[in-house]
Amino acid sequence: METPPSIPESFRPDRDGARRIVAAALAEGRSLLTGPESRAVVAAYGIPLSPPQTAHNPPAAVARGEGVELILGMREDARFGPVMLFGQGGAAVEQLGDRALGLPPLNLRLARDMIERTRVFRLLRGYRDRRAVDLDAVALALVKLSQLACDLAEIVDIDVNPLLARPEGIVALDVRVVVTGEPRGIARLAIRPYPAELESDLAVDGVAYRLRPIRPEDEPALQRCFARLSPEAVRMRFFAPMKRLSHSLAAQLTQIDYDRDMAFVLADPGPAGPSEIHGVVRISADADGERAEFAIVVVDALTGRGFGRLLMQRMLDYAAARGIGEIFGDTLAENSKMLDLCRRFGFEITPSLEQDGVYHARRAVLRP
Repeated sequence: METPPSIPESFRPDRDGARRIVAAALAEGRSLLTGPESRAVVAAYGIPLSPPQTAHNPPAAVARGEGVELILGMREDARFGPVMLFGQGGAAVEQLGDRALGLPPLNLRLARDMIERTRVFRLLRGYRDRRAVDLDAVALALVKLSQLACDLAEIVDIDVNPLLARPEGIVALDVRVVVTGEPRGIARLAIRPYPAELESDLAVDGVAYRLRPIRPEDEPALQRCFARLSPEAVRMRFFAPMKRLSHSLAAQLTQIDYDRDMAFVLADPGPAGPSEIHGVVRISADADGERAEFAIVVVDALTGRGFGRLLMQRMLDYAAARGIGEIFGDTLAENSKMLDLCRRFGFEITPSLEQDGVYHARRAVLRP
């Protein structure tokens, strides 16, 4: 597993603007957006567009230069729901048949993987005296289109064809969007997207923090957080001494399935990756979502200041909202602080039947 690079923190799509355009079309009984409407929806997600085509600005007036024509899109699959596509575009796209597929939500690493699986990738990276196109801009456009597909359940088909990729950047020349008024929701997605709605900001003793779901880009920060734990704190959390948090384990802990697992990090404000992490609470639910195991860790410098209680309460609130019936966890017998915290929140604590020196904590979740 690789650590995906972060999407720029400056990416702030105009979700409401895009939704208004789609809602207006559906109110008129239309499933196919007009050209200007389609362009406006894509522009709301920060994908560069060529000037609108007019009699004085026909398509041929767009200088292609060293550009390569690509296709970016999304299709609905009966089994997998929304599926992203990428490949060589232009008028002969069907004849070329050069495309790669991926499931949203995409990050930049997944987008690059899609690009590299196509034949057109050889053209994009340059050859002889032909310069490489801006591959980062192409990958970012795929990620943005993926976010659009996740955010607007009404969209069932998107075609950005052609997207002209050049060394100086990208520009979309033509866009087509198809929508539906049928009720749909997040269940249509094969992979649950990052739940940004669960983010919250808080201040403790005048210091600002962000409590948010963990992101794949948090891997370096999680490793730095681990390095700030004392050997005793590491043993209490992992039940064994560990000198470092390996890349494979850090990737496993940060690249989670939000539909089954959840981890909230107490972090500095700012983008995932550079922002320091000071504590983590995570739960992992069973297949039917009835029971979930939890774990909490807070860096030594912040212990005794109420952050453990804060993380525990956030985890309980989330479990209740998800309809989880019971949460449980194992704690070393000498971990008095964690045992006291569990008692404070009404956990039933009993000696483990499977491990000596370990206590089992469990409690029912009060559903809203």
